[in-house]
Amino acid sequence: MDKKILGIIAGVAVVIAIIAVSLGQEDSSPIIKQENNENIGLVINTPTSSVSLREIDQIYSDASSTGIGRSNVYLFWNLIEPQKDEFDWQQSDILMGLDQKNDLKVTLYFSIINGPTLGPFPNWIGKPSINAIQEDRLVNVLDAILSRYGIIDTVIIAGETESQFRYNEQNIPVYKELFNNIYSQLKEKHPDVKFGNGFALHHVLNKNLEHIVSELAVGDFVGFSYFPVDSLNDIVKTPEQATQDLQNSLEIAQGKKVGFFEVSWSTSDFVGGSEASQQEFLEKTFEFYSENEKEIEFLTWYRQYDRPEGTCVSEEQDIGETSIEVGGGSGLGSSEFVIERLNHYICNAGLYDVNGNPKPSWNEFKTQVQMLN
Repeated sequence: MDKKILGIIAGVAVVIAIIAVSLGQEDSSPIIKQENNENIGLVINTPTSSVSLREIDQIYSDASSTGIGRSNVYLFWNLIEPQKDEFDWQQSDILMGLDQKNDLKVTLYFSIINGPTLGPFPNWIGKPSINAIQEDRLVNVLDAILSRYGIIDTVIIAGETESQFRYNEQNIPVYKELFNNIYSQLKEKHPDVKFGNGFALHHVLNKNLEHIVSELAVGDFVGFSYFPVDSLNDIVKTPEQATQDLQNSLEIAQGKKVGFFEVSWSTSDFVGGSEASQQEFLEKTFEFYSENEKEIEFLTWYRQYDRPEGTCVSEEQDIGETSIEVGGGSGLGSSEFVIERLNHYICNAGLYDVNGNPKPSWNEFKTQVQMLN
């Protein structure tokens, strides 16, 4: 459930914000160059759905000033290739341009799997099953993106993959073959780019789905998002226990490097969070990274800004003209009660509050990044 939402909220919401600006304005302020750590990232987002070009430019500059060297960009096939062989680069050029301007590498979330949902695919493709996804078309669109944007160094092909195969394990070999085929073709064209699948670590641990991760630990790394929550989206872990979950992921990955593309802790007391516990977990997360750096491909914190209550999750999310189902395939996972709690969690997962005030974790984040640089 979380991965679809994260991709939509962190990526498309930022796209919407950027598209809403006046592109006629240019900010020629010089950027002070510094050495950024390409292994440490931050999901950069806006506090509202509409900001000026100057504001979004400052948000990226503030993020980069911490010393991070990467961020996530969430692109979906139906947005990037709405017509066959006709690519729409308008939105992605803006996002990638901001990352490039701030010397940030990009982890691309281009997911043909979003939890229990496949796609979203362009209308001209339809709604194929796993075994009907056209390998050559997928290679073609990813090759086009990677050829256009040289700052992309890691790609997540499938997101919240464990939810797709939880009740459909018979399809794992089909997807594994598809992944391996596109991996070999893209590696030949882009040898320096790393490819992997993404999983929601909290779902994997809560639902005992470690075996699915092990079976799909293919490519160059295993990607994980992480919330310290139970199946109701309540925070039930202490920072120490949550750090142990991160440690457990290294074993689940079957010897592959691990890429943490979204690690978070909400400050919403509605779901059991607080500013103090967020700061403590952030500090422990960086301690964990320092102790296991050789086994970690990258670590990206989710995210920069809170959003207004109730704006982060709905029962269906629209990407382009496609609706994505929210829910883990069970009545409990898709209930209004659970979605309400997820809304509180995600909307309050930032390092800044909705009024633009930094939480204690913002300074902690800067301190931790600078200690690594």
